[in-house]
Amino acid sequence: MSVLIDRATLDFYLHDWLGLETLLARAPFAEHSVASVGAMLDTADKLATSHFLPFYKKGDVQEPYQDADGAHVLPEVRRAITAYAEAGFLAAGFAPELGGLGAPNLVHTAATAYFMAANGPFAAYSFLTVGNANLIAHFGTPKQIETFVTPALEGRWTGTMCLSEPQAGSSLADIITRAVPDGEDALGVRYKITGNKMWISGGDHDAAENIVHLVLAKIPDADGKLVPGSKGISIFIVPKLLPGTSARNDVNLAGLNHKMGCRATSNCLLNLGEHGGAIGWRVGEIGQGLPIMFHMMNEARIAVGLGATMTGYRGYRLALDYARNRPQGRPLGARDVASKQIPIIEHADVKRMLLASKTYTEGALALVLYCAKLVDDAATAATEEARAEAEAVLGLLTPVAKTWPSEWALAANELAIQVHGGYGYTRDFDVEQLYRDNRLNAIHEGTTGIQALDLLGRKILRDGGKILGQFALRVRATIKSAPAEFSGEAAALGAAMLALQDCLRGLQGAHDEAEMLANATNFLSAFGHAVLGFVWLDIVAHLDAERHGVSFVEGKKAAARFFFAFEMPKIAAWLEPVSTRNGLTVAMQGGWF
Repeated sequence: MSVLIDRATLDFYLHDWLGLETLLARAPFAEHSVASVGAMLDTADKLATSHFLPFYKKGDVQEPYQDADGAHVLPEVRRAITAYAEAGFLAAGFAPELGGLGAPNLVHTAATAYFMAANGPFAAYSFLTVGNANLIAHFGTPKQIETFVTPALEGRWTGTMCLSEPQAGSSLADIITRAVPDGEDALGVRYKITGNKMWISGGDHDAAENIVHLVLAKIPDADGKLVPGSKGISIFIVPKLLPGTSARNDVNLAGLNHKMGCRATSNCLLNLGEHGGAIGWRVGEIGQGLPIMFHMMNEARIAVGLGATMTGYRGYRLALDYARNRPQGRPLGARDVASKQIPIIEHADVKRMLLASKTYTEGALALVLYCAKLVDDAATAATEEARAEAEAVLGLLTPVAKTWPSEWALAANELAIQVHGGYGYTRDFDVEQLYRDNRLNAIHEGTTGIQALDLLGRKILRDGGKILGQFALRVRATIKSAPAEFSGEAAALGAAMLALQDCLRGLQGAHDEAEMLANATNFLSAFGHAVLGFVWLDIVAHLDAERHGVSFVEGKKAAARFFFAFEMPKIAAWLEPVSTRNGLTVAMQGGWF
């Protein structure tokens, strides 16, 4: 049995719930089968267990360090990246003409889950590389694809995305990195780039032959000035070493950031152009940097959700194992102190913590896999209407897929520490490190507050709630097909969706955008829980005791019931200040603190 993922749960999600067989019947995936998918997951399990998991704690203790040659990471990082690439996982989701396997995104996501569970900080190098290569493959020229994507998929080069700057974190409109035209060559229009980039994961290391940066920068106008705002932003390929040579580009490591978690992933401050300008090649048209970058960003947001999920999931699995084997205390009412102690899993409050953790992490995994399937549907569904509907729902759920696991799988990590008692707070047990690592995901690829503004402002209010209406059709279908024993839960989900829609109608009376979005994070919390209610209700509709076994089925049913009994009631409290347009946070003045 895998120490990383309960395979029965993963197989149930893929086959019984999400209908993998139907997906594999589509023409783009004809080369794959249920057997080949099973073999891929088996390989992922073995590779993650042998090349990633054994070095999880070592990477936390022996952090990257910097000297005159740049940043240095554990040698095991390079070996892990190489093994990952040689097994085909870097290229798994890419088209065969690019050297990929053409696997469904759903399958690639399920395989990636093993590596995220084993060692998220190691896996980060590869998931960033995949996103980087995917963007170039979509928007780059044939020569750019040949030059930068091929070595990435072979595991020889890694990739990053360089967005934030010291003075401009999430406010990308305020970046000041400059890109000045410098002629043209076989790779396209060439630029000299100067500026500073901050918080760049994998920005410098010695685990690959080269590092390819995707850099956001502004092209000056005719007067040499940068255009204010986001319209002037373009995106550029800026490699650490110039292709075809061993010459260093003008990309320089200014320092390493030392975060509380994910310490094995180098995190860098990069200076571009200390010696005249880093050479870069534009991808796409001038001024299209943000729309192009968000192709990678949205992919990365779901990947962050997967990483958060699996970090929480591993904490839950460790806590479950500990609770089964740790004897302490006796049943309530037992007076004989000489009687045998019971495993702590027999105590009601420990069951509460474990059940909450199961609900959070298995629900989060289901959510991320559901979104992975939407990616496949948006690309390969039979009709244009079905593809458009899948893409719309995916856009709506992406902020949730990033944020909900980052908040609630983290809660599972916190509970895992508590289940371990005093031992959980020591570095001898992985649960302490898992919590620190997962705490970073609430800020990766956009904070919870930024995701909330995206969800409520851009995704829902901007189109008058049409996308939400499309998702509501899916929810109503699930409510209609719910088992009779979950009729109460089905009614609760219906009530939650009505409350969300009533809340949105109330926002129509808002006087300005600040008032309308002041409590967007509350709305995201409420909507996220409604989405997970939908996920859990949909899951129980696909359970079959004869096929899956009584214990498996009853465990999933208990998790669903727990979510509806203990979590869904929170929705009303979250929506209250949104519905009433409570303006306290807008009116609050800095001096009052």
